[in-house]
Amino acid sequence: MARIPAAERRAELVAAAVRVIAAHGVDGATTRRIAEEANAPLATLHYCFATKEALFGAVFEHLATQYREVLTRNDVHSDLQTTARTLLRGVMEWYLENPDFGATIIELISWGQREGKQAEIVYNAAFETMRTILETTTTAAGRPADPDTIDRLIYLVSALSDGFALNWLVFTDTAASASQIELTLGVLDTWMSANLGDAAAAPAVQTADIAPAQDMRSLVSWVRTD
Repeated sequence: MARIPAAERRAELVAAAVRVIAAHGVDGATTRRIAEEANAPLATLHYCFATKEALFGAVFEHLATQYREVLTRNDVHSDLQTTARTLLRGVMEWYLENPDFGATIIELISWGQREGKQAEIVYNAAFETMRTILETTTTAAGRPADPDTIDRLIYLVSALSDGFALNWLVFTDTAASASQIELTLGVLDTWMSANLGDAAAAPAVQTADIAPAQDMRSLVSWVRTD
């Protein structure tokens, strides 16, 4: 039998860990169960990953990479409103198509917060990807958006997609998912119309002031560790 390269074996173990964590949670994701899911000897898992924490760290990196790739694929190189809307739709549809990823992310967020700042690192990396995409756009009226507005928009896309993902994982209502996506997009549209569009495009909406910050941690307080 041909020997499987170490990099390929590591990737298989990470993919197996995603499925096991989604099905059994972090506490139920034993190394033995993950090795069995990957159809690999337990000794191979311990050779590839010195500890379970190292394996979970690799899972975090994998999920973060997947999330950033989803954002990049949904960069339509259009105006700010269209781009933000397409990013949000792309992330929500990705959660629908990959329920194991959504479940694993939610499981690992709590674990990551207990172990250090891995969850915060993943979120900030995603925020930076969104920022890079959105900063290259202008509004539909041709105006550049200031950094504070970009940060608020990033927060909205993240918060709305997270809320959609959690609701989907709880109810898994495929029949309702299409209308729920449109409803969630409508929330984003309303905010953008009030804050980015023409004054007559929508009724004025009062939004809470958010103090400028050096990074997105102040906007996403529920993943802070300090």
